[in-house]
Amino acid sequence: MASIIGVAGGTGAGKTAIVQALAKRFGGVSLDLDSYYLDRSGISAEERGDLNYDEPSAFDVTLLLDHLRRPAAGEMVWKPRYSFESHSRTGAEKLFPASLILVEGLFALWWEELRACMDLKVFVDAPADLRLLRRIRRDVSERGRNVESVLDQCVYTVRPMHERYVEPTRLHADLVVGNSEPIEDCVKSVIAAVQAKGGKWDHFSQFSSHLVPS
Repeated sequence: MASIIGVAGGTGAGKTAIVQALAKRFGGVSLDLDSYYLDRSGISAEERGDLNYDEPSAFDVTLLLDHLRRPAAGEMVWKPRYSFESHSRTGAEKLFPASLILVEGLFALWWEELRACMDLKVFVDAPADLRLLRRIRRDVSERGRNVESVLDQCVYTVRPMHERYVEPTRLHADLVVGNSEPIEDCVKSVIAAVQAKGGKWDHFSQFSSHLVPS
């Protein structure tokens, strides 16, 4: 039986970095919400540009839930590969079953049905100016954006959607970590939260040899 950890938080909070560190340490796999944006290949480029990609309805949560439950039950699935330049799916990659599954994204703690699958729910916090700086760096270097378009999106959709949808999910978290410090400190906080669950988390016993912060 797989153990499932959800990692949510605002854009640029450092969710992906924490998930990558956990996966590297424990050999888990990641279900990132960025791969589950709805495929917009059926509409014009102009229409795609007018859509709000910073609200829960932009995601294919039905497919995400299916792809979470099947690997947790020992099945392989094809995780979509999504292009942020064309706002469409450009292929898929195999996601094999694993003993630890990490669900990561802006709205990882938004849907009740998704939260119900999780053994531990984490919200990653970071100062707004730091998150904006990280967002600009990422979108310019990885997503073919320019600084002006990133700033416009942050003002008109990212910030208001964060306040409306993302920030409230903090209340659902078992653990809030501040990611303005070294990633390893956040990883240790997650490990400590797992340890604190004690006997209720027998399915984490397979990680017992690793659950001691170094």
